[in-house]
Amino acid sequence: MAGNKPNEQFISLNIAVVTVSDTRTDDTDTSGQYLQQALTDAGHHCHSKQICKDDVYRLRALVAALIADDTVNAILVTGGTGFTRRDNTLVSLTPLLDSSIDGFGELFRHLSYKEIGTSTIQSRAFAGLSNSTAVFCMPGSTGACKTAWTGIIAEQLDSRHRPCNFVDRLLLKGSID
Repeated sequence: MAGNKPNEQFISLNIAVVTVSDTRTDDTDTSGQYLQQALTDAGHHCHSKQICKDDVYRLRALVAALIADDTVNAILVTGGTGFTRRDNTLVSLTPLLDSSIDGFGELFRHLSYKEIGTSTIQSRAFAGLSNSTAVFCMPGSTGACKTAWTGIIAEQLDSRHRPCNFVDRLLLKGSID
């Protein structure tokens, strides 16, 4: 694959799932469970699935470690993207990003508007690239995760998707540019 052009063959990626929550457990984390199942159903490998308290420094440390891990190609973060005092995902993770994927948040809110109307304005969904790792941050509801995965992320992490996708950028991890 050259540039961000599609590949004829599917390339499986290593994807980590992080749920940001002060209350969810492995049993009640339906959003993280959905993302884990969706990415494996798509042919990718789940590197890890973790729940992290909505704490700026704990979350930043966890995601920074995943970004630094040469085996992780993408990170799906669910939760902490709203406007309450405990929603710290945006503040925690934007300093870690080398570049933002502005279109992700814009497109997510567009798709979400069709489902929940103007309430989508309270979503601070965002994405970016760091160390050749894609980081997608979406709201904590399972419905929002489905919207993000099926409407955007699945295609962008599929090496066959046309006219372009992020896979070639993610495969640069660990190599010298």
